[in-house]
Amino acid sequence: MNIKRIIIVTLLATLSLTGVAQGAKDSTANIVDEIIWVVGDEAILKSDVEVTRIQAAMEGQRWKGDPDCAIPEQLAVQKLFLHQAAIDSIEVTESEIASQIEARIEYMVSQIGSREKLEEYRRQSISQIRASMHDDLRDQMLIQRMKEHLVKDIKVTPSEVRRYFRDLPADSIPFVPTEVEVQIITQTPRIAPEEINRVKDELREYTDRINRGETSFQTLARLYSEDPGSRRTGGELDYEGRTTFDPAFATVAFNLTDPKKISKIVESEYGFHIIQLVDKRGDKIKVRHILRKPIVSDSAIQVSLVRLDSIADAIRNNEFTFEEGASLISDDKDTRMNRGLMANRTENGQTSRFQLQDLPSEVARVVDTLQVGQISKSFEMINSSGKTVCVIAKLKSRTEGHKATITEDFQVMKDIVLAKRRAQMLHDWVVKKIKSTYVRVNDNYRNCDFEYDGWIK
Repeated sequence: MNIKRIIIVTLLATLSLTGVAQGAKDSTANIVDEIIWVVGDEAILKSDVEVTRIQAAMEGQRWKGDPDCAIPEQLAVQKLFLHQAAIDSIEVTESEIASQIEARIEYMVSQIGSREKLEEYRRQSISQIRASMHDDLRDQMLIQRMKEHLVKDIKVTPSEVRRYFRDLPADSIPFVPTEVEVQIITQTPRIAPEEINRVKDELREYTDRINRGETSFQTLARLYSEDPGSRRTGGELDYEGRTTFDPAFATVAFNLTDPKKISKIVESEYGFHIIQLVDKRGDKIKVRHILRKPIVSDSAIQVSLVRLDSIADAIRNNEFTFEEGASLISDDKDTRMNRGLMANRTENGQTSRFQLQDLPSEVARVVDTLQVGQISKSFEMINSSGKTVCVIAKLKSRTEGHKATITEDFQVMKDIVLAKRRAQMLHDWVVKKIKSTYVRVNDNYRNCDFEYDGWIK
């Protein structure tokens, strides 16, 4: 039971005991909690429904239909997916959970201003916030992964897309938001040798402390590692193949043979690491690591910004093209071979088109002010490796928002048809799963208008 749930359940219990709980009536006025549904061998409590109701209200979520019926049904459906995930051995790793937790915490910090303000607002330490999020986030990730597994083989043909579009009423044709194509050139600010030496000295000190038996690798990883995805688990990364890792990291990690030994310092695109072997299993390894990132100085950032502005001026003066600059000058490995063009990777494939909200926020803010063909002034951003880089961007194309057409927006229509097919498949799967699962519903819910058939048996 997470901390947020404990707080809310305690509040509900207190209200119930004092006779002021919402909906308390007659003989049920003093009931602190009760089982209202059973799905398989999982119980859904009245407090589960109230916790979900309060959380949804805090997030501005609205329910389709009566919340008193929709909320327990949603919880029951989640139980079905979680049960199937266990049967099919669908898993999420602790490092994946930790990475998502850190991303959410960083988002909350960005919204509220600082970690201290977040702790004050939540009345919890950052560690307590992490713990309170863990179980719910794990279940959300398992459910999402289970759904993806169920629909992975669904395909739609071009004829199905054209037929869907042809039969669609004019007032139901979807609106396609404004989309852009963006090219970038990046420069990574130079880090002073003294700063690199400082980070390496820290890592050498960690190794010495572990070798002397003063502390453990896991403890130091929790205290000092700058990898948000593995810090919570003592730096541990689950079993992965060589291609999953940064090449330099993989070379060192896969050469480790003694779990008691600490690797030499290795530099990757993320920073500097020391690595400890946990186990090998076939062509996969489990390791733990400590990541430290050198700090980029303001002066180094300024030098890179000035250089990029000079490059932008040279392009504007037709000394060379943006595409040539991206191919020869840019540090960004993801776009350099594509003449600077950014790629938008989605669950349905890859495209060069982005809606503004799908771009990195720093790029979106700049691009939104550009005309097609215009090059921006230089600016800073954090790249996918978590490093500070300097960027100039060019708006290659902009397609204004419009009603979809089959000729110009075939991929949009295909995604809509595919989403509908997947949604129908998941709906049918839930109905079928209900039929083969033991379900007991409290009599108070028997008159509900449920989304799925079969709950009342």
